[in-house]
Amino acid sequence: MVPLRVYRRQGRQPGSVMVYAHGGGLIMGSLDQADDTIKGYVAATGVPVVAPEYRLAPEHPFPRPLQDCYAALVWAHDHHGAVGADRARVLVAGDSAGGTLAAGLALLARERGGPPVAAQLLVHPMLDDRTGEPEPMLAQALTWSAVDNETGWRAYLGQSYGTDQVSPLAAPGRAEDLAGLPRTFLDVGALDLFRDEVVAFAGRLWRAGVPTELHVYPGVPHGFDTLAAETPVALRAMQARYDFLTAV
Repeated sequence: MVPLRVYRRQGRQPGSVMVYAHGGGLIMGSLDQADDTIKGYVAATGVPVVAPEYRLAPEHPFPRPLQDCYAALVWAHDHHGAVGADRARVLVAGDSAGGTLAAGLALLARERGGPPVAAQLLVHPMLDDRTGEPEPMLAQALTWSAVDNETGWRAYLGQSYGTDQVSPLAAPGRAEDLAGLPRTFLDVGALDLFRDEVVAFAGRLWRAGVPTELHVYPGVPHGFDTLAAETPVALRAMQARYDFLTAV
């Protein structure tokens, strides 16, 4: 059984519901740590959130964290009435490693023929285990380094790390076929290790015919929205996410 938290704002709900996976490099993080972030989304948009306390690597490598998030997606569909949502307006979302899981969820739901996913909100997502060392100028600004990244991916993927055996459900940046995925929002800082893989993923979504919105914020690193939440760039980034959510 997967522990879940359901967040709702008092009053009439907008009809959509978000299944949200927290960040933490696949090896750390919790709903307690993500609590303020999730409450911020709900307060600003009115969109209720179903958030799983998914298991973490290395004790629980792929596919267990994704399975936990899939269970939350199924629960959100099965209980859409209880959270005041339309069954056709369930979206998946996550930041950093949570973006890995959200993108994996969209792929898994497509592979299994459901539950249907209306949209995916991927906040500076960790998409590809093949990301290597950045250029020297970028390396100086990183808040999540190449070493950190390798640590997380190795814990999640085990012996398959860096090989052709890695499933695209684990590392969505490896997915060859992106057709049929739901409308997608991506954002990333220009000083983020994930910048190039996020931009590349957006380009491939466009070429696959997926409606995609991409934001690249200059001069900011990974996690800028929480590290400096009151800065103009962070406020702009949050508003863009809110606008996307309220349009689902």
